[in-house]
Amino acid sequence: MLSLSQALKARLSTPLKIGRFEVNSRVLQSPLSGVTDLVFRRLVRRHAPESMMYTEMVNATGLHYVKDLPIIMEVDPNERPISIQLFDCRPDFLAEAAQMAVAEGADTVDINMGCPVNKITKNGGGSSLLRDPETAEAIVRSVTQAVNVPVTVKTRIGWTDQEITILDFAKRMEDAGAQMITVHGRTRSQGYNGNAKWEWIARVKEILSIPVIANGDIFSVEAAVNCLEQTGADGVMCSRGTMGYPFLVGEVDHFLKTGTLKPTPTSVERLQCAREHLQMLWEYKGDRGVRQARKHMTWYSKGFAGAAELRGQLSTIENVQQGLDLIDRAIDRLMQSDERDPRLVEDEAVALAIA
Repeated sequence: MLSLSQALKARLSTPLKIGRFEVNSRVLQSPLSGVTDLVFRRLVRRHAPESMMYTEMVNATGLHYVKDLPIIMEVDPNERPISIQLFDCRPDFLAEAAQMAVAEGADTVDINMGCPVNKITKNGGGSSLLRDPETAEAIVRSVTQAVNVPVTVKTRIGWTDQEITILDFAKRMEDAGAQMITVHGRTRSQGYNGNAKWEWIARVKEILSIPVIANGDIFSVEAAVNCLEQTGADGVMCSRGTMGYPFLVGEVDHFLKTGTLKPTPTSVERLQCAREHLQMLWEYKGDRGVRQARKHMTWYSKGFAGAAELRGQLSTIENVQQGLDLIDRAIDRLMQSDERDPRLVEDEAVALAIA
C-alpha cells in the first residue's frame, strides 16, 4: 500500500516558497512545447487548482522583433499560479522578454536551460547552456535585475554521461539569483531515453538552499512519491505523464495532501475529457486547433478495446465534427460493451464481503 513517510509528510506540509512567492502545492505541471497551451492548462487546473502551471517555452529573440505577442504566451488573468518559460542565449533579449512576461501576468519567469532539441541547442539555448555556465549566469543576473518576480531555471544533469556538470551549474544558478531550480534527471544526449538519474537530483538538493524540483519519469502517483523519498526534493514536476492524461498533477497533489488516492478515471471518462479538449481547442484556435488536437487525441486513446483503430482515425481528422463523432462512437461502444468500471467492480466486491 502506497504511503508517505513521516519525514516526507513533514517536508511537504508547508507551501512551496519561491522567493517571496508561495504556492500551495508541491506538484507542478511542466512546460511542454506544443502541449501546455491555455486549453491544456485549464484541463490540468480543473484537477489541480493550486498547482503551478507553465506556458510553452517562448523564444526571447522572437519577442524582440514582433509587435504582437504570440498566442503561446497568452495567460488567463484568473489562472494562477502561472509561470512563463523563456529560452535564448542573449541576456539582454531575455531580460526584455521577462518584462513582457510579467506584464502578461507571470508570477514567476522560468529560463529553459534543458531543452535537448537540436534547433534550440545549436543556437545556444536550452541544454547547450550547461556547456556555457558563464552565459547562463549572466542570463539569470540580467533577468533577475529586470523583473520583480522570482526567476527560476529548468535544466538537465549534464550534456553526456561523461559530462555531468549539474552540481557546479546549479550552484552557479543559485549564486546568480535563481530562486528555484528544476532538474530533469537526464543528460542532453539521453533525450527522453533510458531512466532518469534521480540520484543526481538528490545531490543537487544537498548543496542548494533554494527549492529543488525533481523532474523525469513521473508517470504515476507512486513514481512521484518514490522520487520525492529518494531525492529529498521540494516538489515534483510532471511532464510527459500528463500528455493525454491531464489528471496526473491533481492525482499526485491530492495524495501528497491527504495520503489517499483519487479514483482512476475510466476509459469513458478519459474519452469524455478528450472530447472536451478537442472542442476547446477548436473554439480557441479554429482549424489550427483541430490539427494540433490530433496528437492529443491519440494520447487519450489507450488502454481499451479498439484504441489502436481509434488512434489511427483521430490522427487524421480534418474538422472538429469528424473528431467529435469518432469519439462519441467510441464512448457508445465502451458503454455498451462488457467493459466494467473497476470502481464499480470494487464496490460490488466490498458489498458482497460485508453481506
